Amino acid sequence: QVQLVESGGGLVQPGGSLRLSCAASGFTLDAHAIAWFRQAPGKEREGISCMVTSDGGTYYADSVKGRFTISRDNSKNTVYLQMNSLKPEDTANYYCAITRVGTGYVQRRLICGRRRRADFGFWGQGTQVTVSA
Repeated sequence: QVQLVESGGGLVQPGGSLRLSCAASGFTLDAHAIAWFRQAPGKEREGISCMVTSDGGTYYADSVKGRFTISRDNSKNTVYLQMNSLKPEDTANYYCAITRVGTGYVQRRLICGRRRRADFGFWGQGTQVTVSA
């Protein structure tokens, strides 16, 4: 059974840090690209970071570049999003998602580069991040 379970969200002050986790089970991470999205109330879901797990390639939206880092722990089958220098505008529900089964390597790189919601076939339930003083 495919599962993605996010954790690590919470309330943090501006300038603070959080690390989100996405625990994967039921599939092989190397066969997918895995991304972090976020959605604030009244806004579109935004793809902020992505990793092509088979080669470790990483991609970031301009809004988080230099502040957020995506990484993985193979032993735990878990992907992380380290978020530093958090701003109130980072407040959102954060989701991890994977590409559909059978998505080839070249396509995974393309998908990671553009991070469109429709390209990802399976999602976690989300974890809330609130940045506020």
